[in-house]
Amino acid sequence: MTTDNAFGNLIYSYTRAQAIADGVLIDVTDTAKTHGFNVHTVVTDNLYRQYVEVPSGLDRSYGQSRDGRLHDVLTLAMFAARASKGTDRVYFKVDSLMEPGRTETVQVIAHIGPGDNAEPVLTIMLPEDD
Repeated sequence: MTTDNAFGNLIYSYTRAQAIADGVLIDVTDTAKTHGFNVHTVVTDNLYRQYVEVPSGLDRSYGQSRDGRLHDVLTLAMFAARASKGTDRVYFKVDSLMEPGRTETVQVIAHIGPGDNAEPVLTIMLPEDD
């Protein structure tokens, strides 16, 4: 057996590029760069739809916007990454206004690992997305 198939024949693969094209991962690289990240960065669709997109019933009069909520996630991810050394994942919490007068605190994971071509990439997700 060669090292190319040390674990047997590949039955199926789903690439990061396919997940982005399918909408399972949301590319936020350009915004992440403005927050200090220098690798390709995505958030899972689950995190994006539940906590980055502004829930109905909230508008700018509540100080909510998609860009502001993404800013919060990326800023907290950067703080967690800078505080952690020698690990490929960090955990942090994000508070999100879900409706007038009700916030929700959710744990989020930022994981750096290999991309489709073994380059470092960052995925930010909810624990159930891992």
